[in-house]
Amino acid sequence: MYVKNLFFHIHYCNCRQSNEYRKYQRKITRTLQHHELIFISGGSGSIIIEEKRYPVKKGMLFYISPDVLHSIETDIKEPMCFLSVHFSYAYVSFNDSKWAIRSEVKILPLQPAQELKDYYSIEDIFKKLVDSWIMKLPGYEFITRTSLQQLLIAIYRNKSRQNQNYSTSLKVEKVIEYMHQNINHKVTLPALAEKVQLSSFYLSKAFKEITGYCVIEYFNKIKIDKAKELIVEGDKKIKEVAQALGFTDEFYFSRIFKKIEGISPSKFYSKNVHGV
Repeated sequence: MYVKNLFFHIHYCNCRQSNEYRKYQRKITRTLQHHELIFISGGSGSIIIEEKRYPVKKGMLFYISPDVLHSIETDIKEPMCFLSVHFSYAYVSFNDSKWAIRSEVKILPLQPAQELKDYYSIEDIFKKLVDSWIMKLPGYEFITRTSLQQLLIAIYRNKSRQNQNYSTSLKVEKVIEYMHQNINHKVTLPALAEKVQLSSFYLSKAFKEITGYCVIEYFNKIKIDKAKELIVEGDKKIKEVAQALGFTDEFYFSRIFKKIEGISPSKFYSKNVHGV
C-alpha cells in the first residue's frame, strides 16, 4: 500500500461506544461518493457489501469504496460499536522542482472485510484519529490526516504479519536496517539479496510491494535525508558530504540529490544555511 504520495481529505469521523444510549437507525442502506473505513469494537450486527453479508465481530475492519452499495444492520439488544472515518484522497508527487496532483484513480488495496489479529495498535490509532476529529482542537485537520496515514500503514503491516510470507517482510526490514548501518558505503542489489538469502528478483518485487520504493531508490533516499542533515550543519563542502555517504562521484551525488529533492545540493545549502 503506497500511502507516501497520497494526500487525504477527511470528510468526517463517527463512533459508537458500548456505554452510549443515543438513538440510532437499526439499518442504513447507502452509496458513498468517497471512502470509508469501519473498525468494529464490539456489539452485534451485519454489514452487507454488494449483496454479501458479513456478520460483525470485534476486531473486524471494513473498507467501503466509492459507488459501492452497502447496508449496515445493528442488533437492538447489542448495538454495534465502531470507529469510522470517511475520506477522499489525491495523488501528489514532486519531481524536478514541479508538483503534480491527480485525483484518485483506483480504490485502495484493501479487502471489503477482514478479521484482524493483534489489532490493538490499529484500534489505538483509529481511536486517536476519531477523538482528534471530535474534539477539534487547533491543528486537528493536520493531526487527523497524519493519523489516517499511520492507520493505513498499521493495517498494511498487520496484513503482512498474517500473510504466509511474513518471513519475507522480516527480511525486507533486515535489509532496511542494514542500509541504515551502512549508509556511508555503496551497496548493490545482489549483495543485499545474498545477505537475506533471496534472489535479486524476489527481493526487488517484495521490497517494492512493502515500501513502495525500488531497493536502490530507497537506499538513495536514506542517503539524501542524511545529506540534508550534514549540509544544514554547514561545516562540510558538498564534495565532503558526498564522500561521507559513499558517493565517489560528486556530480552523480548532485544528480541523485536533485532528482529526490527537486533542487541541487548547492541550492539547498544556500536556501537553508544562508537563506538565499
